[in-house]
Amino acid sequence: MSSATTEPDVPAPAPVGDPAAGRNRAVSRRRILTGTAAALAGAGVTLTGEVGYDEATAGKKLPVYGGYAATVHADRRTPPKSSRVDVVWSVDTTRRLVALTFDDGPAPNWTPRVLSILADTDTRATFFMVGRRARVHGHLVTGQLSRHEIGNHTWDHRDLAKMTYEQARYAIGRAHDELTRLSGREPTLLRPPYGHLAGSTLLAANDLGYQVVLWSRQMLESQFTHDPDGLVDYVVGSCDPGTILLAHDTGPADRLVAIRGLAAMITGLRRRGFEFVTVSELLAAATPAA
Repeated sequence: MSSATTEPDVPAPAPVGDPAAGRNRAVSRRRILTGTAAALAGAGVTLTGEVGYDEATAGKKLPVYGGYAATVHADRRTPPKSSRVDVVWSVDTTRRLVALTFDDGPAPNWTPRVLSILADTDTRATFFMVGRRARVHGHLVTGQLSRHEIGNHTWDHRDLAKMTYEQARYAIGRAHDELTRLSGREPTLLRPPYGHLAGSTLLAANDLGYQVVLWSRQMLESQFTHDPDGLVDYVVGSCDPGTILLAHDTGPADRLVAIRGLAAMITGLRRRGFEFVTVSELLAAATPAA
């Protein structure tokens, strides 16, 4: 959901791809997850731009196949990899569980501080990491991920709702490679930047084996910039069993109010009987449907 921040030490990705050649050619999971831009360019996949998005704002009819809105493959022959993809805001459970999540890192300003607070309070969390930042700042979390979970927040935090299937698949797949390399575990949870989804996002997530995780509560840092105690009270008082709570471990300065109050939030929620778990653990604790 958060705004992407600019980090001068991270180079912008170079544009690749040939939009004129072979748009409808299938690209295998293996080629995506090897992260080779050259292979994708050779397959004629457009990796940059926001094809199709302007048509919505212009009031034109969207293409039935292709573009960002379509939930089926442009060749109309290739079926989705599985029968469904789940989108989760929270989990129905009778247990007093909450999943604390952090978006947009890792970054040197706050990620080490967050990890330190979590270690001091013996708290598990899920970090939705940006692949490009993980490549540059992965050393900040090396050796500290065993008890936490890593989710995919795309390669460079661009809006998935403005991307074609090929672009979305590349953004998710390239981050997948980097996060797998960093943690030694393949991520299975995707949080789209800004919480934005399109049909192409769901199709790419399905084909890459991801579950989409949003959130049911968030820190609302900008509303409590000058009232840190108020933010703690809000977070502690508003969480319900099964809440997925959104926070950030980098970003604009107003978010620091949440980092400063993080330990107090954890303490307050525990006093209410809550246990902190990863998102995957929370999903596993869902109450079975009747």
